[in-house]
Amino acid sequence: MKKFFTLLAVLTMATLLHAEPKKLLVVTTTTGFRHSSIPTAEKILAQMAKDSGEFTVDFVQQPEGKPHDLKKDASDEEKGAYQLTQAKWDKDLKIALQKLSPESLKNYDGVMFVSTTGDLPIPDKQGFLDWIKAGHAFIGIHAAADTFHGWSEFIEMIGGEFQAHPPGTYDVEALVQDKTFPACSPLGDSFKVNDEIYLFKNYDATKVHELLILDKHPRDKTSGHYGVSWCKDYGAGKVFYTSLGHREDIWDADPSLKDRKNSVEIAKAYQAHVLGGIEWALGLKKSAPAGQ
Repeated sequence: MKKFFTLLAVLTMATLLHAEPKKLLVVTTTTGFRHSSIPTAEKILAQMAKDSGEFTVDFVQQPEGKPHDLKKDASDEEKGAYQLTQAKWDKDLKIALQKLSPESLKNYDGVMFVSTTGDLPIPDKQGFLDWIKAGHAFIGIHAAADTFHGWSEFIEMIGGEFQAHPPGTYDVEALVQDKTFPACSPLGDSFKVNDEIYLFKNYDATKVHELLILDKHPRDKTSGHYGVSWCKDYGAGKVFYTSLGHREDIWDADPSLKDRKNSVEIAKAYQAHVLGGIEWALGLKKSAPAGQ
């Protein structure tokens, strides 16, 4: 009997060691404001997946050739050229986002929106939400909450909607609400960081499991309760969101990066925060969100 259990343990370990990596689709397309940190985030996430070996990443990236805004005094010829360029870009964006169709999503375990903005022309909105509810992962970073403002079901899924942010970036101390959660365990009691700080509407702390909060307004320092990062169940699916991720130096731990406001140690802690959220949402690390 002892030999049997020993063999069972060995086989279980072998299965875990040879388990197929989870497949994560990372979306960085935008139709609104585009963050300069997106290429940095793509680079870090690709390296994160390679280093962990737990998951792979595939990208839906911004098509090339998006036209610049027209000048107020644009000629009819310039307006015509703009319309043609815009129409081609819109078509290319729709083609890129076909990876979010229900048929394509069968190839993935989770989807990650990294500072997406605006209304993205995904092929089947309800099919996308149904796919998450069926037991898949959604991870949202920073401006993911500044996406689909007119789609109430998406806002309900992610747990909050970007309302505004004080201009610039601020030194804040985000308070950890669950030290055992994979996205928080590397942070200690709090996370001191310099970043753009979002204020939310359609956010109900009782309907999510809060991970990071501020107890002071980032600009005027008045007392309050401000969500920064949270997770939640969505049907059988898992949702993780962090509003941090605006600055390049919160993503990149390269010590030679110019104009750092966040130390290398802070960048490494943020990477661990994001990795923990990915691992939890993909079912690679366990935690039981309470209070939902």
